[in-house]
Parts: sequence; structure tokens; C-alpha cells
Amino acid sequence: MKTKKTEAGVFPNPEGQGGFPFFNRELSWLEFNKRVLGEARNKNLRLLERLKFLSIVSSNLDEFFQVRVASLRRQLASGNYLTDPAGMSPASQLEAVYREARKLVSRQYRCLHEEILPQLAAGGLAFLLPKDYTDAQKAFLSDFFDREIFPVLTPFRMRKEENILSPGNLKLHAAFLLEAGAGAKPPEREEEAPLVVAVHIPSVLPRVIFLPKSPGGRGKVCFTLLEYAVLENSFRLFEGYAIKESILFRVTRDADIGVDEERDEDFVDAMEEVLVRRENSAVVRLSVTGTSSALRDMLVSFLGIGPPEVFECQDPIDMAGLDPALFPGFDNLREEGWNPPGAHGEEPVWETLKQRDILLHHPYDSFQTVVRLLGEAASDPAVLALKITLYRTSGDSPIIQALERAAQNGKQVTAFMELKARFDEGRNIEWAQRLRRAGAIVIYGVAYLKVHAKALLVIRREKAAVRRYVHLATGNYNDKTARLYTDVGFLTSRDDIACDVSLFFNAVTGYSVIPSLQKLVMAPANMKSRLISLIEREAALATKKSPGLIMAKMNSLADPEIIAALYLASQKGVKIRLIVRGICMLVPGVKNVSENISVISIVDRFLEHSRVFYFSGAGEEEVFLSSADWMPRNLERRVELMFPVEQRDLKKRLVHILKTCLLDNAQAHELQSSGVYERRRCDNPKKALRSQRVFYEEALEEAREAERAGKKEFAVRRRPPAGAQK
Repeated sequence: MKTKKTEAGVFPNPEGQGGFPFFNRELSWLEFNKRVLGEARNKNLRLLERLKFLSIVSSNLDEFFQVRVASLRRQLASGNYLTDPAGMSPASQLEAVYREARKLVSRQYRCLHEEILPQLAAGGLAFLLPKDYTDAQKAFLSDFFDREIFPVLTPFRMRKEENILSPGNLKLHAAFLLEAGAGAKPPEREEEAPLVVAVHIPSVLPRVIFLPKSPGGRGKVCFTLLEYAVLENSFRLFEGYAIKESILFRVTRDADIGVDEERDEDFVDAMEEVLVRRENSAVVRLSVTGTSSALRDMLVSFLGIGPPEVFECQDPIDMAGLDPALFPGFDNLREEGWNPPGAHGEEPVWETLKQRDILLHHPYDSFQTVVRLLGEAASDPAVLALKITLYRTSGDSPIIQALERAAQNGKQVTAFMELKARFDEGRNIEWAQRLRRAGAIVIYGVAYLKVHAKALLVIRREKAAVRRYVHLATGNYNDKTARLYTDVGFLTSRDDIACDVSLFFNAVTGYSVIPSLQKLVMAPANMKSRLISLIEREAALATKKSPGLIMAKMNSLADPEIIAALYLASQKGVKIRLIVRGICMLVPGVKNVSENISVISIVDRFLEHSRVFYFSGAGEEEVFLSSADWMPRNLERRVELMFPVEQRDLKKRLVHILKTCLLDNAQAHELQSSGVYERRRCDNPKKALRSQRVFYEEALEEAREAERAGKKEFAVRRRPPAGAQK
């Protein structure tokens, strides 16, 4: 198996916390986005798929600056000079982050302008800037501007001393430097000059505008963006003034603003105030495009920032909005569609759960099974009550609709709605109000903690007794992301797990102390200590003949105590195989420290999001699923759940998922002790293994087998794919 190096990585400090080496968390996160950018530069992918990855890099950077960079700036401003586990101070982290982020953005634009846009144009889809418009296209945009855009625009003057109409957060604006023309009233005071006016590019209008075809364009579909239509026709906004210079800009602000946890009675109001404050919080980045250095300098002065925060970009300034879905047709420019089969079975879900547990590997197994479970529960007269935790849901959520119907049908519905889910606060407030109006009991959160656990409990009266049905998962109750993220859901009617879930709900709804659980493990109560004890058990049982094995899949690995336990287990000879999609502060392959640890990251068409943990236990294998990554925030500052999967065939399937991911030699990148990620390469296509494709083809084959057999029940997968057991 060959590997290919990415750009220079993040180097560890050998004298980090506890004498162990660590990578810096923030730089490790930027390394992940280099891997995402690597997919945009992957010439084996079709162009619109590559464009999608460019868009993901931009949206990831937006969140990174709003949260992580903002946090570092606040640490520095408060006089906090403590170093992180990698030995870096907040100041040195900020310097490195801004430097590496600039490099990333530069590579991103180079990929867009030198590869993707020219090749899209060659494929029949051409992006045009104002300098490229024909007379016919200018006439079209002029009419379109008058009809569709002009009525929505509101120019406002920017004055540093008044700070009126702040340019908000992540909102695209055009700024203009004006001078009085013939008949215009000059400024009354000298200090009012120069006249700088900004216009918000309205997000309520479609950003992509398709243009008439150019003569001789050979059938190309031409498009431009809303901001350029505004720039092209901006003279209509300022009658009596001449536009000297113009610029496009976008402000990124601190979104890591805490809510007042003491405001129990009006917590919803407190959360809404946080959303308002985000629009005027500290600026962490100013993105600008255009040739006007005068306007750029004025914006810097108005916003009170310095050179490090200024990112001079090429066109377009915001790649996050370039969703390939905005360009219908062009199937030749898209990747082959993957359409996993629909929900398993036809009989009610609880009829199957009376016989056995069910494992759902999304998106290969449809999330519609969960939606169907809730739909059946909402209308079934035997169902007495439903309880659910909701962290992030979709815009038109069938989950919320089913809960509303259940409440309206007289069932007791308890919804734990986490209002502190960052960037989903507004939507969650709306859903909470809808559920309350339908008659549901809505709990708004736990003071000082976020509830990130994913749990559903259905209570049903049956002939023998009242029975409980449970769904636990690694991902959110979001039908949209369930088609884009890989996650694992677990369904059961086992009494021991159902009892634990009941106790969990009693605890988070405020009627119980933190409970003692039989099967479930809860953070922040004891999940970290349980994980460390499982790692230490592997180390204690390790021998030269049987060294033990830990396999773990997660999004991020950043908890120093967990990492230290893994280092110590490695020193005892335990083989540790980690699949960490994003942040990884652990340094693998260091002699006498972590030489028995390997780390891979898989970046493919679905976002790897599942958390699966395996411990060999000297033959007593244990497999867990969890909502939590191995990070301090998950293990210490969130309410999370980890739960065992004990049914033999389901446990075997989870081990198969882990081993298949570890064998990936198509989309996996291997982390080196230098911090460099090397992409695995397989020169023989017959031996290439792309884990996501393996899981997709397995799902199709199982669906075909079920159809041939005329099954009307859930398909339980037992057979691994060819080659996956090598």
C-alpha cells in the first residue's frame, strides 16, 4: 500500500503535558480541512463534487473562526497565558492559526480558479464576473435588478462613531466610496467626509443568477452571483453621487457567547438575547475582495481590528454558498448517485423488537425506520407516552411533526429540546414553541451543561404489561443529515436498557439525582473514568502472546487524560487502531510511547460521524456506541450516553464496520508522528477498498436478498463483504 504526503503537518511538542507529546487542537482541525480541500483537488472526482468540498471548507472555516478563534482571542484579552497540552500559548496559537488559515484559503482559491471553474466552463457551465458580461447580459441584469433586487436593497452610511446598522455576522455586503456629483448636497461638516455607504446583499434572494447565453458560447450555461448584479447596477442606488470605489466584504464575529444560566424562568428570552448579541459581538475576521485599499482601510478602522484579522480574497468572497444543488441538470458533472434502500420491513417496528435488537447504519440503512417508529407511535392507541432528546433537527422535521401528532392524540410527550445547540438555537426555540402549543411537555436544558445524548423512549401498553421501546444513537434526530452523515442507531426493548433510559430521562428532566445505571454510561458522571478503566484493563491483560486490541472510531480525540491512558496501554504492547475524522491531539508512532498506535482519517462523500468503541478484553469482547467524542467538552461539560451492543450478530457487524474502515486504502489518510497525513494509495484497482462503497453495496445486496425472499421483516446482516476479512 502506497501513501501520499499532504502539505506540512502540525509538529508535536515532545515535552507537552505530563511529558507526553501532543498536537495542538486548533492546528489539527485546520489539518482536517486540508484533507477536505484535498477532495476538492482530487482529479478522480467529478467537478460538482469537487465544488461541494470547496464549499464545505468555507463553511467549516466560518464556524472555526466564530468559535475556536474567538475563544483564543478572549483568552488573550483576559490575560490568560496558560499553554495548551502541546505547549503553545494563546498568542502563539493565534499567530499559527491565522498563518495556516491564510495558506488554506489561498490554496482553496487556486483550486477554484485554476482547476474547477475553467473545467466547469469547458463542461458547459460558465461563471461570469461583470468584466465578462456581454451587452445582452448587462441588459438582462439591468432589468432583473429593477424588478427583483432594487426593491429589497437598503443602503446605509457607515460611521465609526455611530456604529449604526452594524454589518452583522457572516452577511455579505458591498461598500461604496461616494463623492457628490452635480446637484448633490455636499457634506455639511468636513469630518463627515469621506462618504462610505454599505449595502447588504440580501440572503432572501437566490444567489445564483442564470444569464442569457453568449453569442458563440457553444451552448454554455452562464451564471453570475447576486453580489455582482448589485455591483454592476449600483449607480442606480446613489442618484446624484458618483461611485469612486467599491468593495465586497463579509464580517465574521464571535459566536461563542454564553447564556446566563441563572435565568431559569425566562431562559428562552435569554437565548434569544444571545442570538441578537452575536450580530454585534467582537470581530474575528474581515474578508474583503476588490481593489479599493481605501475602503478596506476604512472598514478596518470602523470595525476596530488589525491586519491579522483581514483576509483579502479573490472572487467570489463566499464559497460556502456554492452548493452544487443550485445547478440543476449537468449530471455529467456530478458523481454517480448513491440511493440506499428504504426502510426495512413492513410490520410495526415493535413487533420486530420483541424478538431481537436492531442496528441501523445510516445512511446505508434508511433513517425512515426511525421516522416510521415515531409515526406509528403517534397514531397507535396502545402507546401511552414518548420521551426524546432533541439537539439538532431539520428545517421541516418529520420527527417534530410526529411528536406534535402524538401530543394532539392525547399521548404524553416529553421533549428535551437543547436550546444551547450552537447555530441551531433559533430553530430549536421555534420547535419548542410548536411542541408546547401541541400539548407536549418541553424541557429547555440543564444548567451549565449541554444535553448531547440521543435517546428516544416509547411506552406502550400491551396484553401482558406496559412495555418500553428504546432508540439510542450516535447522531441527531435529523432526517436531512441522516442522508449525509454516517451514524449508527440502536433499537431495543430490553428491560435493563429501557430501565436505564427511563432513569436518564428522569435525571435530565429535573426529577432525579444522577442515577446509578446498569448498562448505560453517562457523561459527565462517569464516562471518562469508565473509558480509562477499559483502556487500563486492556493494558493489564496484555501479554506478548495476546497483546490486546482497542479499535475506536470518533470525530475528534482531544482529551489529554484519555490520550495519556492510550499511550500507557501502547507501552504495555496493546495494539490501538483509531479512526479519527477530524481533530487528533494524539501523536502516533513515537518510539517507546505510541509505536503501537495508528490513526487514520476517512474523508469521503458522507461525513464520518459515528462513534464506535471496541475493547478485546482478552477474548471477552465489548463494543459500545456513543454520542460522545473523546474530548473534554463531551466528557466533562455535556450530558452524553455510551451504551453496549451485546446481541452477537450486531456486535459482529460493528466489528466488521471498524475493520472495514481500517482497511480503507482509497479514502483514508494515515497520521504520521510528524503531523503529516499521508493518503493511502492502491495502484491495483482490484485490491482497492473504499469503505463507504463497501457499506453501500452491502446495503443494496441485503435489500435485493430480502426482496427475492419476499421478507417482511428487518434484514439482519451477517455476511461481511468479499475481501473485508483480509
